[in-house]
Amino acid sequence: MENSNYTLTVTVAQDKMEAQVLLQSESGDIKVSEREIRDALSAQGVRYGIVEETIQRLSENAGQYIGIPLTIASGTPPVDGTDARVEYIFAKEASGEIRPKEMEDGRVDYYNVTHIANVTRGQLLAQKYPPEPGKPGIAVTGEQVAPKPGKEATIKVGKNVVLNQDRTLLYAAIDGLVSFTDNDKVNVFPVFEVNGDVDFGVGNIDFVGTVVVRGSVPSGFRIKAAGDIRILGSVEGAELEAAGSVEIKSGIVAQDKGHVIAGVNVVTSFIQNGNVTAGRDVTVSQSIMFSQVKAGKNVLCNGPKGIIIGGTIQAGERIVARVIGNSSATPTVLEVGVKPELRAEMTEITKELQTTYESMRKTDQGLNVLDQILQATGELPADKKVMQVKLTNTRLILEKELKRLEARKKEVEAQLIGDSPALVEVNSLMYPGIKLVFGKMVRFIKQEFSRTRFVVLDGEIRTATLI
Repeated sequence: MENSNYTLTVTVAQDKMEAQVLLQSESGDIKVSEREIRDALSAQGVRYGIVEETIQRLSENAGQYIGIPLTIASGTPPVDGTDARVEYIFAKEASGEIRPKEMEDGRVDYYNVTHIANVTRGQLLAQKYPPEPGKPGIAVTGEQVAPKPGKEATIKVGKNVVLNQDRTLLYAAIDGLVSFTDNDKVNVFPVFEVNGDVDFGVGNIDFVGTVVVRGSVPSGFRIKAAGDIRILGSVEGAELEAAGSVEIKSGIVAQDKGHVIAGVNVVTSFIQNGNVTAGRDVTVSQSIMFSQVKAGKNVLCNGPKGIIIGGTIQAGERIVARVIGNSSATPTVLEVGVKPELRAEMTEITKELQTTYESMRKTDQGLNVLDQILQATGELPADKKVMQVKLTNTRLILEKELKRLEARKKEVEAQLIGDSPALVEVNSLMYPGIKLVFGKMVRFIKQEFSRTRFVVLDGEIRTATLI
């Protein structure tokens, strides 16, 4: 609104949740009536949430507010809906989300972490609560503003469980142990239990459920489970593979033999000369020594003794330990920021590309020889025609495979470069001799660091002191 002495402008925010008024004048001695202010609001369609105090201040002391934007209307923002949620009725920590127990005095019991979550047929395992719709808001123009609806959630059904008709309640279909597998599917598996050590009387185990060994697993034996594997003793150079989690109470002494692979978590006291892979977390209470450890999310070795020395530790998000390295500067590699399987896949893709390019070169070489024969003689013998057809088909297959590999290589490279909230954290002391790798960035540790977090900021690996 314009006047001979001033200009009164009302601006409505893009989301229509606020309107501001701006008074402009070359003279400080001006007066603006309440009617003029309300007419300016009306001209911009502002009719809700009007701040009467602002109108009063402008109409009584206009000269004090020249050039100062004032909020003159405020809408009521919508209240977004609440997301649906799934509540697990059983103890989830006993079924793949294993964590050491924290005691009343704040200390952590890293020894008594073995839980066996027995359930019975018909037992309720999970309940889904629906999303809440939210409450509409009102814009300064008087329009209703729709809230964001709550997100839907689903109970992820695994094996030996059943849903009710409206898919809100999940029940056990058999007696057994609850186990989480890929993508948080809830399963109930039957239990195969060994009351002592795994020996030649027991042999290798390949079971469609959960395996519990109340003794140890020596070198050379193999246990494969569709659910979890729980070892109350120790594991030597054996092969353990579980679709769920692996828990080893007394630790791993592998002598660079065998492996432990879990679809979800691995929890143990220590790892020595071992090869351990987890889809989610590797939690170690005491030490990781000269081992190859890979975790989709976190490697946690921050117990009272928690120390990492030697080997290569890879984690998609975090590596946390009390002490890393030793005074002898033993070479230790810590890699974070990319899921370890991506690095392994990139290595495999590179090898496959080299092999495929070599096959393509040999195929082209063969086709060129046949072309030379054709040009020289005017016609190929029957056997050479058959060979030409085969080589031409082979080339088409190789071209298709090269395109697939190169496309996947670009995808993996993009993920290797991608920003992630990755960090390495040492709660006590980090010694020299450590190689830190964040995606494609590398930093060699040449001095001691106490209570330090390593993160990537502005394209560099930087440090921050822990409080």
